[in-house]
Amino acid sequence: MGGVEDDEPPSKRVKESTGELRGPSNNTSVRELATCSLSDWMARPLASQGDEEMVGSKGVIKKVEFVRIIAAALYSLGYKKTGAHLEEESGIPLRSCVVNLFMQQILDGNWDESVATLHKIGLIDETIIKLASFVILEQKFFELLEGEKIMDALKTLRTEIAPLCINNSRVLELSSCIASPSQRALVGFPGQDIVRTKSRPKLLEELQKLLPPTVLIPERRLEHLVEQALNLQLDACMFHNSLDMEMSLYTDHQCGKDQIPSQTLQLLKEHSDEVWFLCFSHNGKFLASSSRDQSAIIWEVNVNGRVSLKHRRWDVCSGECLHVYEKGGLGLLSCAWSPDGKWIFSGVTDKSICMWDLDGKELECWKGQRTVRISDLEVTTNGKWIITICREPAILLLDRETKTEKLIEEDQTITSFSLSRDDKSLLVSLLNQEIHLWNIEGDIKLVAKYKGHKRSRFVVRSCFGGLEQTFVASGSEDSQVYIWQRGSEEVVEALPGHSGAVNCVSWNPANPHMLASGSDDRTIRIWGLNQLKMKRKGTHSNGVHYCNGAS
Repeated sequence: MGGVEDDEPPSKRVKESTGELRGPSNNTSVRELATCSLSDWMARPLASQGDEEMVGSKGVIKKVEFVRIIAAALYSLGYKKTGAHLEEESGIPLRSCVVNLFMQQILDGNWDESVATLHKIGLIDETIIKLASFVILEQKFFELLEGEKIMDALKTLRTEIAPLCINNSRVLELSSCIASPSQRALVGFPGQDIVRTKSRPKLLEELQKLLPPTVLIPERRLEHLVEQALNLQLDACMFHNSLDMEMSLYTDHQCGKDQIPSQTLQLLKEHSDEVWFLCFSHNGKFLASSSRDQSAIIWEVNVNGRVSLKHRRWDVCSGECLHVYEKGGLGLLSCAWSPDGKWIFSGVTDKSICMWDLDGKELECWKGQRTVRISDLEVTTNGKWIITICREPAILLLDRETKTEKLIEEDQTITSFSLSRDDKSLLVSLLNQEIHLWNIEGDIKLVAKYKGHKRSRFVVRSCFGGLEQTFVASGSEDSQVYIWQRGSEEVVEALPGHSGAVNCVSWNPANPHMLASGSDDRTIRIWGLNQLKMKRKGTHSNGVHYCNGAS
C-alpha cells in the first residue's frame, strides 16, 4: 500500500493544493457529485453517530473515528488511492458528498454556491453557520476589490456581510477598505503580488477550525495525536535528562537513573577553607566559587568537560580587580548582574537595594525594608523584576518600571532562593528543612514542596537543573547532595562523597549531565554520568526504548 501503487511519487502529490478535489470514495471527482442523491446531499449521519464499535485493548477508541483519521492522514501524505481504497473497503467515508462539494466550491471561488451548500451540511448551531458565512463572504469581498470591482464589493458588504449582524467592528474595517485603498493591507487585503488561489486553501484551514470536527477533521489530526502521546511519555519519564531527543514510535520511551549526574568525575581542592558558594555562568563555560578562605576562583569548563582553574581574582580575562563598589560606611550583602551586563544591583546593610553602572556610579536606590542581612538577589532576564529577601519569612518582587511590589510569604525563615531560567519559578529554601517551589508568573502560587535533606545550622542552597530544568538539587548538612524530580517531588538520588556539610550546588545550564557541589570539606565536586551503569545507546527491552541507557 502507499506510494508503490500510486502513479506519482508522494513528494509531488503532497504539493497539490488546488485544482480538482477528489471525492471520499472510488476517487469520485467533484463533477460527479451532482449525481449524489438528495439524502447524500444533506449531511448524512456519519457512522460514528450510530455505530459505536470500539477498537483497541481499552475499548475507548471508536472504530469510525479511527478509520476516518487514518484516511485523512493518508490523503495528507499524498497517498490518495490508498485513502480512497480504505474508504471503499471500510464503508466509512472521510467526508460526505456535500462537504466535498463545499470544499471544492471554496477552492474554485464559487462563493454564493458555497454559502448555499454550507446551509445543507446539517449544522445545528446557527452561530457557526453565520461565522463561517462571514469568513467566506469576506474572502469574496477582498477578491472583488482585488479585481477592481468596487461596486460589487460594496454590494456584498451591504447586502450579504452586514445582514449577518456579527463582528460589527470588522464590518467597519472592511468598509474602510472601500473608502481608503491604503487601508486594505492593514485590514487584511492579500495584496496584488499574491496569487488569489493561494489564499483559498488558507480559507479552508480557517473554516476547518470553525466547523465541528465530525464535519471536517482537523488538519494533521493523526500526527497531532502521535506527538501528544510522545510528549506525555516524556512528561511521565522521571529521569529524562538527555539531549538526544530521538524517539521511536515502535517502543515506549523510558530513561534510566544513569541520566542523572551521580558519579564524581573531578575533585577540586584549590580552596583552603570551607566552600560557601558556587555558580556556573549562563553559558556554562565557567564556574565561580567563593570560600571562607576569602578567595574567589573562576574555573573554566573545557571542551572535554574537564574543569580547570582559570583565575583567583575578578576579571575573567585578565584576573584583575576592575572596580570596588562602596557605599559610605555600609556593607554590600548580595549582588546580581542586569541582563545586558551594564548594571550591577546590590543589597545593602541598611536594607535598601542599589543599582550601579560599571564605573561604580550609583544610578538608583530603593530604600525601605527591601532586604535582610542574609540575602539573595536576582534580576529577571528582561530586567523588569528585582527579587530579594525583604523579611525573614518573605521575598519581595519589585517591578523596576512601575515600582509595584509582590510578596511571597512563608511561615518559616527563608535561608536562600533560586530563580528559574524562564523567570517563571522560584525555589525557596527554608529553615525547617523544606524547599518550596513557587510560580511567580501572574498570580503567585505555591506549586510543590521538597523534603529529605538536612539543615539545622547553616545556609544550604538549592538550584534548578537538568534538561528543561526538570530537577531540583540541594546541598545538605549530612554531607550529601539531594536531587528531586521537579514534578513528582520524589527524591531520585542522594549522592554521598563529601565529608562535610554541602553548602551549595549549581547545575551547568549548558550541560544537563554536569553538577557542581561545594562543601565544608574545602572541596568542590564535579558530578557527571555514571559510565559503569550506561548501556549502549538505543538499547531496547520488552518494547521499551531506553534513552542513552537504563538502570
